Amino acid sequence: MDVSRKARVCEAHHRARRLRRLATAALAVAALAAAAALVLYLVYRPVMPQASVPRAAVYRLALASAAANASFAAPAAHALAASVQFTLLLHNPSDRASLLYDGLVAYAAYRGEPATPPAPLPPVAQDRGADVAMSPLLGGAAVPVSSDAARALAADCAARRVQLRLVVMGRVKYSSGPFRSGWRDLYVRCNVVVGLSTEAAVAGGGGGDVPLLEYPRCAVDA
Repeated sequence: MDVSRKARVCEAHHRARRLRRLATAALAVAALAAAAALVLYLVYRPVMPQASVPRAAVYRLALASAAANASFAAPAAHALAASVQFTLLLHNPSDRASLLYDGLVAYAAYRGEPATPPAPLPPVAQDRGADVAMSPLLGGAAVPVSSDAARALAADCAARRVQLRLVVMGRVKYSSGPFRSGWRDLYVRCNVVVGLSTEAAVAGGGGGDVPLLEYPRCAVDA
């Protein structure tokens, strides 16, 4: 009986040892798999594009009576008639991932209010480490603005210094090695402070390229 009991105890110890070895091996394999996945992620992870605005042009920037514009669905006290152009430079900082932009629209804003109608932009493919330039001409129809924005714009034009914001929205897809991401929302905004000549400030138009008084500040969410 003692010998049989000892044999059963030894067999139980051997079984427990085998289970511990299997558990240790499984943990080691899982740790190696996690480490390999982390390395692949660090190597191929997508990097958000960087944005800058090296050039701006103001062809028209003037207040008008919104009551005279029949395109407004509801009466408004003021309207802004603008025609502006920005050169947006998108830089892909990744040397492994290419990008695809789609569904892009751009508009200009002044003091948090739209200054131009949204304008569609064509799809853009961007290679690894490449730069892509877009120069949309924004404007056309006048848009309604608040009384506060109208007063602020009159003062800024008198001071010959106006801050506009370029907004670009759409979606972006990353392609990096064996990995393909789904579509992600893209939201780019750049604050651009431009100078106006005396003639432009009085006439309400810039006639073309205007100086950038401050380095444009851009933010990108993707």
